Amino acid sequence: MAKYVAEGVDVVVVTLTGGERGSILNPAMDRPEVHSDIAAYRRLEMARAAGILGVRHHWLGFADSGFPEGDPPPPLPDGCLATLPLEEAARPLVALVRQERPHVLLTYDEQGGYPHPDHVRCHELSVEAFDAAGDPDRYVGTGQAWAPLKLYYQHTFHRAKFEALDAGMRALGLESPYADRIKTWEDKPGDADRLTTQVLCAPFFPVRDQALLAHATQVDPNSFWFACPLEVQQRSWPTEDFTLARSRVPTTVPEDDLFAGVRTAGPRS
Repeated sequence: MAKYVAEGVDVVVVTLTGGERGSILNPAMDRPEVHSDIAAYRRLEMARAAGILGVRHHWLGFADSGFPEGDPPPPLPDGCLATLPLEEAARPLVALVRQERPHVLLTYDEQGGYPHPDHVRCHELSVEAFDAAGDPDRYVGTGQAWAPLKLYYQHTFHRAKFEALDAGMRALGLESPYADRIKTWEDKPGDADRLTTQVLCAPFFPVRDQALLAHATQVDPNSFWFACPLEVQQRSWPTEDFTLARSRVPTTVPEDDLFAGVRTAGPRS
């Protein structure tokens, strides 16, 4: 996001829920006043992160579903995002796509990155909005039809990246936090085809980290995510990675730009 903002792209982030059922993952923020109104803290955190990245931001205001834990897991709370019918939940996102008129959409993959109900639902709603927003006969009353040109899934965590970071740390004599994860990694069918697009972003990794740390209730600065020195990341794996899921313009994979094919497609009315 920071890279494209620096290039003059108007980047918009959409948050579906307020995170009010989320956990506090940073011990420094594990305080009674934070627990008493975690949604308010997360709104402040998102505003700080958006300012650091230079993006615009919209809240859609759905109720957080929480992450059900237990065996069997408990039922999801009534009225939360993950329990709503698809078309009801997608309607405000379709309206926003028609309002903002993006050329490219980014979202989670089918697993939600990890299977949080709201991450999975975010994927489902994003795909629905991509497919439906350009059809004037669907979601009538939500604005003039607009069809985004490309849909990507974030592909942040994969074996090749972890192996490269592991090798980079070991080459400097540093203890790597990735060894156990690599040993237990299980490739899934189709994994080799998921890495379609790698965007060079290494100069913007410091901005990325500042934006992550702005989400202080969710990001511990002493956690696994910051164990690899920034210069090792920039040298060993300097890209952010994506899966091209849909394209309405001609493009060839592998790509190095989310706007591959879009920049040459010509102006749209």
